[in-house]
Amino acid sequence: MKAFTYKSAASEADAVAALGPGAVALAGGTSLLNLMKERVIEPSVVVNLKSVAGLDKIEAAGDGWKIGAGVTIAALLENPQVVKGYPALAEALETVGTPQIRNMATLGGNLCAKTPCLYFSHDGFACLKRGNGNSCPAKDGDNEFSAIFGTVMPCVSVHASSASPALIALGARLRVAGSGGARELPVEEFFVLSKDDPARENVLKQGEIVTHVILGKPAGKSATYVALHKASHDWPTALASAALDMGEGDLVRTARICLGGVAPIPWRVQAAEAALAGKKVTPETASAAADAAMAGAAPLSQNAYKVKVAHTALKRAVLLAARGSWK
Repeated sequence: MKAFTYKSAASEADAVAALGPGAVALAGGTSLLNLMKERVIEPSVVVNLKSVAGLDKIEAAGDGWKIGAGVTIAALLENPQVVKGYPALAEALETVGTPQIRNMATLGGNLCAKTPCLYFSHDGFACLKRGNGNSCPAKDGDNEFSAIFGTVMPCVSVHASSASPALIALGARLRVAGSGGARELPVEEFFVLSKDDPARENVLKQGEIVTHVILGKPAGKSATYVALHKASHDWPTALASAALDMGEGDLVRTARICLGGVAPIPWRVQAAEAALAGKKVTPETASAAADAAMAGAAPLSQNAYKVKVAHTALKRAVLLAARGSWK
């Protein structure tokens, strides 16, 4: 690991001021420290956000909740209002790592985590995203766990966040603070696909940090389903989060569905949402929605199986949401 200067920020302003060129933000550190050990990321300054006042709070906000980016995954799972009101989020968070990791990892860190791609996250590979290669080695190499959507992009690694698909399905927003002040945006708009800069995963500018996740009024019904883990504590092969607004006769008024583990960003599938609108949720309509979503898949040489896995995750997430989740 490269030597670095360590700074502890007491406020948002302190953090923003400290995050100059060559600096990175540290929250739980469960992802960042591994990347630093592998010399994937070699910052000259590490800015500790754990001491920033208010980032570890869960507070009521109107009909919803304002969750500090420094709140740990374990703390969220221990909060009865979050678990009861937003089951899709709770179910997604239960898939994150091990108990030890969940007690350290933060919600903001989960949103900003780098890809778990073998080629990117380990020293010794020439990787376009790392900036030490001219192409994505997964495209013609080991791509068993790579993307099946967005594969025309220069990099086919999948996004690491398990929480993001659920937050997108729930219509959550993010608060971001920087030198120009604070702004809010939908979680869905936080993530970016860039052909010009494959290393860029989100809209954060230099000196900006995610400070809060803002959840609105709980969705009528929601659920997350994880179809397959590579190992009991590993990143999911595919997951799906669904939030349904139900009308009379148990017909779907609107749906929001997002997939994880299948694309370089959390992948919202509006074709599946449209396929459910105005219909009653049955195994047949849920399967038809999954069919509509998978129509856009373009798997690589070793991961065609993920189309079926994602199809299963989406179908089951919709069915679980319609019946009020599995809890």
